[in-house]
Amino acid sequence: MANSEDNLFKNVIAHSKEYGFIFPSSEIYDGLSAVYDYGQNGAELKNNIKEYWWKFMTMMHDNIVGIDAAIFMHPTTWKASGHVDAFNDPMIDNKDSKKRYRADQLIEGVIEKLEEKIEKEVEKAAKRFENFDRAMFVSTNARVVEYQKKIDDINNRLKDAMATNNMEAMKQLVVDLDIADPISGTKNWTDVRQFNLMFSTEMGSVADDANKIYLRPETAQGIFVNFLNVQKTGRMKIPFGIAQIGKAFRNEIVARQFIFRMREFEQMEMQFFVKPGEEMKWYEY
Repeated sequence: MANSEDNLFKNVIAHSKEYGFIFPSSEIYDGLSAVYDYGQNGAELKNNIKEYWWKFMTMMHDNIVGIDAAIFMHPTTWKASGHVDAFNDPMIDNKDSKKRYRADQLIEGVIEKLEEKIEKEVEKAAKRFENFDRAMFVSTNARVVEYQKKIDDINNRLKDAMATNNMEAMKQLVVDLDIADPISGTKNWTDVRQFNLMFSTEMGSVADDANKIYLRPETAQGIFVNFLNVQKTGRMKIPFGIAQIGKAFRNEIVARQFIFRMREFEQMEMQFFVKPGEEMKWYEY
């Protein structure tokens, strides 16, 4: 099943290039990982989608307006939003293969394998018994109960490590689960380190005087910081929405999902502001 899905995905990627929708960026120089160019047909398709979305949001609703905020923002914006301190992925390197992985995804891979084992036990039992009760089987079968106990234990340890930002505990979990590098097959791991997903650069003519700024990892903050400007100049009354289409950038370390996980991408986003306590009413609306 997995091979069939992989082949289908490869065919989609090949088709996208062959028919002028999406090209690997800088391909004549061996390309750039997780960065893509939209070809002649891809650009038209993307622009059509953006145009329809923009018209639907801003022209078909009296209480939704659009803005186009700058990509660069004052660095305090990202400090206040938590991105500087918390917009991180826990990364771990294998010293033999020199490959880098997200530690939490390696751990989640172990959980997935245990869940697959449970499913296999369930399938075998379902074939043996005519009136098969899945709920009773998974709660009483010794092997399944043991697998589920391991899953719960791993999930609890991972959750605690992530919540407390305890990278030592996460490394210990990788060691305790006996996780091997899928390429080298070894368990020679570095410590787990937090890797910030924001691209940083410097603004200023002299390096010593330059200020560190970031390429925005999402478009929402441009909407939030302009809330009062839009409300006052547009004489907007709550509830109202602010829409935006724009570029965002994320320094994804593990980016292998074609255009579904890129380092440079566009977001179409609308933030709708309501009075406290009325969010569910407008959500249903």
